[in-house]
Amino acid sequence: MARRVPRDQGLRRILGASALYSAAYGNVGSSIYYALGVTAAFALGLTPVAFLIAGLIFICTAATYAEGTVMYPEAGGSSSFARHAFNELVSFIAAWGQMLNYTITAAISAYFVPHYLAVFWAPLGSAPGDVIAGAVVILALAALNIRGAEESTRFNLVLTILDIATQVVLVAIGVFLVLSPDVLVSNVQLGIAPTWPDFALGIAVGMIAYTGIETISNMSEEARDAARTVPQGVILVVITVLALYAFIPIVALSAMPVVQLPDGSFVTELGTTYADDPILGIVENLGVSGALKEALKIYVGLLAAVILLIATNAGMIGVSRLSYSMGQHRQLPEAIRRVHPRYRTPYIAIAFFAVAAIVTILPGRAEFLATLYSFGAMLSFTIAHAAVIRMRKTEPDAVREWMPPLNFRFRGTLLPLTAIVGGLGTFLAWIVVMALNPVTLLVGSLWMAIGIVVYLLYRRYQNLPLRETVTVVMPEPLGVEEIEYRSVVVGLRPGEVLSDELITTALALTSQTRRAIHVAPLLAVPADLPLDADLTEAEEAAQNEIERGRIEAGLRVTGKVVRVREGEEGYSLDRLARSLDAEAVIVDLPTSHGVPVYDRVLRTLLAKRPCRVIVVSGEAK
Repeated sequence: MARRVPRDQGLRRILGASALYSAAYGNVGSSIYYALGVTAAFALGLTPVAFLIAGLIFICTAATYAEGTVMYPEAGGSSSFARHAFNELVSFIAAWGQMLNYTITAAISAYFVPHYLAVFWAPLGSAPGDVIAGAVVILALAALNIRGAEESTRFNLVLTILDIATQVVLVAIGVFLVLSPDVLVSNVQLGIAPTWPDFALGIAVGMIAYTGIETISNMSEEARDAARTVPQGVILVVITVLALYAFIPIVALSAMPVVQLPDGSFVTELGTTYADDPILGIVENLGVSGALKEALKIYVGLLAAVILLIATNAGMIGVSRLSYSMGQHRQLPEAIRRVHPRYRTPYIAIAFFAVAAIVTILPGRAEFLATLYSFGAMLSFTIAHAAVIRMRKTEPDAVREWMPPLNFRFRGTLLPLTAIVGGLGTFLAWIVVMALNPVTLLVGSLWMAIGIVVYLLYRRYQNLPLRETVTVVMPEPLGVEEIEYRSVVVGLRPGEVLSDELITTALALTSQTRRAIHVAPLLAVPADLPLDADLTEAEEAAQNEIERGRIEAGLRVTGKVVRVREGEEGYSLDRLARSLDAEAVIVDLPTSHGVPVYDRVLRTLLAKRPCRVIVVSGEAK
């Protein structure tokens, strides 16, 4: 019999600091390919200073997320913090701001993909080619996510290494060939180039270079020793990103200095000619020539395009996960979490936000996308800071296994200076973005107003309190609450779907253990066909049940379609459970006209007993 583990030994997690770091950097690191140009368009020669100030605010924000995530290691980031500190309405506002972030992440990343691919075909680098290609990228990835897709963490890790190595090489070449302190000094005329309002806006826009820290929060449920690994992962991301943004702008502005135009205005090619592909601009002006220059351009163009494609897909996956979570907490109408009858993905949410992303790129303005992104991100960050500060007051005795340095006592409450400074910084950045960009103010305010109105109307229609947390009631698993298993197999008969009862039971049995749930849809192959016959449609339907499990349980789910002959289903599940060293097999109890039926699958499993067999009562839908 497989080993069973009491619940008091639970919460075994597997993600270490390096895994959290690579996942977070994969989201943060892509921003260098667009943030550099749009920030330089405003901050000019003070772009390195703008990134430095934004980086200091980011350090404070990272500290806030580390404290909040260690305290409540659950997905949601600022939305989760706000739910604990304030109420469900504030949590919704933070979540709706995050939804804007995910939408614009998909939009801005997709918009910049064709600009880097223009090294192969020039029309992709200008309108309307860039807008059309960006829209095609969004539509293609939306369709992929509706059918069911997930990120490859191993592939992301490889790209992270390549990305960091590439940028280090570019900095090293630039320091040797083009770096000039005299040019950097002459680039700046305080109050003139840039003007103070433009410099303030440059800082606010520069904050987009540091967004993505919520990735660690969303993965915290899988973190091993969260009190140690979450802060370590955050610190590694902060150090890497700050180092890159300290040197890359210096090299870029040495290669593309600020110049004064005949009309008296000041510009840099980094924020004009190469605003849409700033890293390619560095390669173009790095001082190398010939075959080496062309090879670098092709390499950087391909690498940037792939990284931005993954960032676009991350935005779509974020939309999928967050919309489902908001539906679970009754923050949005039930339709938003409705899953596709075949693909078992929240297709309505994915389609809606894909259209919203396409609408935002239609003007073809990178500055608009950057400022709108900053609008949503700064709002979410400010709420996160406020939530952590409030929890210091309302939950002073709560267990805080990690706190940032620089705390001080005020009126009996130990307050975090990092959250106060970070909150002021992100709030001021939010105000600056709105004050200096009327279009961003209008669109961002409209987005938030629509969301709040929908929330209020839905809650009123459902007779739900506006401020109290109300979640969708999931079926309670029967008789399995006292035991936790390291691994379970969820067996699905041919044509059977992953019911709420099955996934709820599996989640309760395995607690927080990573990759502990193996979904095994059985695919019956007719006797007159070979076992490896082409059954594409049926295999896709079975695979979609695995994807649905991943939507509801994330990294805890693995799966594989198992081909079987009719009558062999129970024996196949027996062999699979033994090969995986599973500690429990979970199967539905089928019924006929409301009467439970112990079919051949159940009889075989109960006779073979590869491990504990959990029978879930409730007809699969």
